[in-house]
This record gives sequence, C-alpha cells and structure tokens, in this order.
Amino acid sequence: MASKPDKPIQHPEYEKAPMDRRTLFRRIATATGLGAGTGYVSLAPANWPLSLRDNSGHRSQHVPESKAIPDFRVAKPDNIHWDVGIGRGGSVPQILRKSLDAIGGLQHYIKPGDIVLIKPNVAFDRSPALGATTNPEILECLINMILVDCRAQEVRVTDNPIESPADCFAKSGVRRATEKAGGRVYLPDTNAFRLLHTPGAKLIEHWWFFHRPFSNVDKVIGIAPVKDHNLCEASMGIKNWYGLLGGTRNQFHQDIHEIVSDLSIMIRPTMTIVDGTHILMKNGPTGGDPSNVLQGDTILSGLDPVAQDAWAFEHLLGRGKNYPAYLAKAEAKGSGKLDYEGRIREIT
Repeated sequence: MASKPDKPIQHPEYEKAPMDRRTLFRRIATATGLGAGTGYVSLAPANWPLSLRDNSGHRSQHVPESKAIPDFRVAKPDNIHWDVGIGRGGSVPQILRKSLDAIGGLQHYIKPGDIVLIKPNVAFDRSPALGATTNPEILECLINMILVDCRAQEVRVTDNPIESPADCFAKSGVRRATEKAGGRVYLPDTNAFRLLHTPGAKLIEHWWFFHRPFSNVDKVIGIAPVKDHNLCEASMGIKNWYGLLGGTRNQFHQDIHEIVSDLSIMIRPTMTIVDGTHILMKNGPTGGDPSNVLQGDTILSGLDPVAQDAWAFEHLLGRGKNYPAYLAKAEAKGSGKLDYEGRIREIT
C-alpha cells in the first residue's frame, strides 16, 4: 500500500496576518479614491483639468510642429547707399539690369551653386497684357541672368493661385517663360503645405504655408506687378507673398491691412522686383479690360519692400503719399521705412 505524500512545509512568512481596523479603512479609502479619480477623468466636462472627454475631436488630432523659414536677406555692397533701384528706358532685359545694377548687381546677391526660388504673381487665369499677373518676359530674363551670369544651381518658380494653378501658369505665360529659361515650376498640392511660425505676426503667427518649394533654398526673389486692389488699395511687392498662404486664407480679407503687414515679416526675401511694365490702374486685382492698363516701362529692384511699395504707389499708380494702411503697419513691424528719400537710385 502506497504511503501518503508528505504535506508541504508551512513557512510562517506565508501565513496571512490578521488585518487590523486601521489597515482595513486605509485600503477602503485608497480604493474609493482610485475609483473616484477614474470616474472624474472619464466623466468630467472637456474643459475641466485632466478630463479625458474630447467633444470637439481636437485632442485626438496630431498637432504638427510649426517652424519659421530662414531669413534670405543679403547685405548690400559697402559702396552702395541705395535700397531701391529703378530702371527705365529700353527693352525689358535692359530695364531689369539697370534696376539691379543700381543696388549692386545681381551677382552680389546670387552666388554660384545657389538654389533660388522666384515668387511671381500668378493668381489669376489672365493674359499678361491685362496687368493682373507678373510679366513673363521679366521672369524669363531674370532666370537667364541667375543661371548664366550668377551660375546658380537651380531656379524654382512657384505660386498658389486663387484659380486653377495649371490654367493660371499656362494662360499667364509664366510656365512657358520659366521652362524656356531653364527653371522649374512648382505647383501646389495638399501635401505641399506646412505649419509656419511667424513671430510677431498678428493673424498668421501659426499658419499653413506653401513650404515644399522652399526645401534647401538659398535665396528668394519676389516679382510682383503693380496694380489696383479693391480691398487694400494696391497690390505690389509685399502683397505678392499672400500667394504662399494655405488654409482658409480668404478669411483675412476682413482685416486686409493687418494680413499684408504680417506678410512683410513672414518672408524676408533676398530682394523684391516690382514690375511696372503693365500697370493695372483700376478694377484690380483681377482686371480684364485692356483699357485699364497703363504701359509703365519701369522696373524696381529693392531691398526695402516698404520704401519700394511706397514709391510705386506714389509714382506708378499716381496716388500720392496717402499710402495704404498696411505700409505703416509693416514699417511698425520692422520691415522697412516709408521715407525713401535719398535711398533710391534711378538709371535711365
């Protein structure tokens, strides 16, 4: 007959000690507190501290990090005292070169191997003769100078038009001019935008921006036509950067002068070229009637966008010194100076 197995040795430390009243109440209190805390974070209103409620759905959304873009400005040559160059007389290439020579020449600002981004105004599906978009002849000349004279590595041309991007780039002549000169067109798509941080901006401190063309860019140049604008009086060099905004940018029309002044600190370009060859004197910014266009035969190249726009407003649109409010706001934000006296050189 098999013997019964031995019982395991009972070690005293395995035996439960009797629980006293104090320990019992402490454990009950702990369990009650944990239960109450769990109930609070799950049931508390969304705006209460530590609440897990997400009525809007925003808490579960990924919040992208916003970043500032670089400052692309280049100091002018030591022997140059002017901030704005004006070219007049001759062909478009001659006028453009005169304006650039007045501020030290393009080769001072663009160096061999640079990747250069050019932002023309291609907002509308319009012929260039109507003055609503940048003159493609200026663009073609500038790209040639950048690639041949300055020996840049690449020239990119981009805008985020109000109307169909493909149609706007085709009808305006900007695509053809870019590709003929050896540049590359960047059109917007939904994945090309990034959250931009603009310190000091009141309306777009954190806002979606057409960022893809700016990847690895060394220098940035804007080319903007001079034209009437039904909301902000005039669209010139500073207003041109509006085309880089994404999102529901039309909401800013309610505070148009503030947003335009914000643009002056959003982008610190290497230079701005103001196209005064076909000036849209009224019914801007879209135009459509050739009788509203004045042949100006003038091009400005500038390092101070505030002074540049002030001169164009006064002398090309012929509206005197009662400047649009956004210019004073841009000056207050440190983007330039309205008083251009002694800082402009004209070459005819």
